[in-house]
Amino acid sequence: MIYGMLAPVYDEVNKDIDYSAWADFIEEIVKKEGRGKTELVLDLGCGTGSMTLELAKRGYDMTGVDYSPEMLDTARERADREGLSDKMLWLCQDMREFELYGTVELAVSCLDSINHLTAPADLAECLSLVHNYLSPDGLFIFDVNGKGKFERIYGNSSYVFENENSMLVWQNYYNEKTKICDFYITVFEEDEDGKYLRSDEVQSERMYSLRALKRQLSDAGFEFIGAYSDFDFTTATDDDERIYIAARCKKNNTMENANG
Repeated sequence: MIYGMLAPVYDEVNKDIDYSAWADFIEEIVKKEGRGKTELVLDLGCGTGSMTLELAKRGYDMTGVDYSPEMLDTARERADREGLSDKMLWLCQDMREFELYGTVELAVSCLDSINHLTAPADLAECLSLVHNYLSPDGLFIFDVNGKGKFERIYGNSSYVFENENSMLVWQNYYNEKTKICDFYITVFEEDEDGKYLRSDEVQSERMYSLRALKRQLSDAGFEFIGAYSDFDFTTATDDDERIYIAARCKKNNTMENANG
């Protein structure tokens, strides 16, 4: 499982991401578009908990959902070190099948977790569940890798990441017809005896157009709010490398909430 394998090097690979600025952006959307008090927040595909922790520091009660127990172990350890465990609930679940104990007012999903749902039917299942567990008018804020990322950054390129105790080799193969990029990843990690253990895995992402995402959101019961290419709210296009999307959960009066 790729993210179990990547857990020891995941934060190092993503060390340049400004989660504080990203959280500011999320809070600005909530301020502009929210329809009530926001306390309970879901972080879907939370990984090692970087955004989960950042939002917890700002006073939100967080639920972090991720499919990788290794990622969640790292997230728990970080929460313990920062004294935030009382603000956290960690759930090891699939994005397509997760279950919560009640509704939340805000759901976020960061670092292209949505792109990993390579079958449109899987994306539909995920969006349906997010809609189910959001309170009426609750917000879903997520990002995807756009066409620019798949064609200019992923493509058929190779990357190597190294730190003191590990090395990651990443080879990409992008099929422009299917819009799917396959990642062939090898991690070398030093053990206590100084030997390097090798792990190999294959994972994939799908490039979804904005048109397709809007349609899927609408089908799941969401009102599309906007798509942005940066934290300054510049309107995004498919050609952008990363696209940030905000949508509002619409429910009619007869629809039952998840905890109803």
